[in-house]
Amino acid sequence: MGDPKKLRKKYSTPSHPWQKQRIDEERVLMREYGFKNKAELWKLNSKLRKYKTQVKNLISKHDEHAEKQKVELIKRVQKLNLIDEKAVLEDILSLTLKDICERRLQTIVLKKGLARSIKQARQFITHEHIVIGDQKITSPSYIVSSGEEIIVKFADNSEFRSEDHPERLAEKPKVTKKKEPEPVEEEVSEEPIAEKEAPVEEPKEEPVEEEKPAVPEPAEEKKEEEPAAEEKKEEEEPKEEKKVEEEK
Repeated sequence: MGDPKKLRKKYSTPSHPWQKQRIDEERVLMREYGFKNKAELWKLNSKLRKYKTQVKNLISKHDEHAEKQKVELIKRVQKLNLIDEKAVLEDILSLTLKDICERRLQTIVLKKGLARSIKQARQFITHEHIVIGDQKITSPSYIVSSGEEIIVKFADNSEFRSEDHPERLAEKPKVTKKKEPEPVEEEVSEEPIAEKEAPVEEPKEEPVEEEKPAVPEPAEEKKEEEPAAEEKKEEEEPKEEKKVEEEK
């Protein structure tokens, strides 16, 4: 029987592993289109790069064989509903990775309303609930042509054929009602309100006389001190006389 044929990679990895802009773009696409890993994304990128490389090689050629290849390439891309019927060869160069992601079977199942989310669409495909015509397709990255898009449906033996199935019913968004503020009743006072209130006169402040500090009378103090001094002199005189007598 011989050796089995060597399987080659169907995609090429990025030239540099750490490119912030490319990593951010891939992260957004993986979340939006429900890719399992980046290998699925790189396969579509390689397919798109292949179309653009063919355009660049054919755009400068004008022989009969090249013209035939140009027409075939345009028809092939038109069949995938990537360009319009009136498009020319140069329009293929303006295609982006997002354009080809829109033609995946997983995205078509979600757009046709067969699934509630992009993750549920992938689950239906891998569990063989989705068919194209009579053929079961289990690859979420299958590129659906414009003719096949019409016949994408649930399999005949699938439980999800019924639109009343709980997994197919759209979830109703929860609406939170805002509580309206209760009207505040104003209390009416029973006391009659005077029509015109007489103006209240403010009492006038009378000027306060400042108290002058009492000045002590120096004359009286001196008079009191003088007799006390005289008494001391009279007491000292007999003492001196006694000392003189003792000395004698």
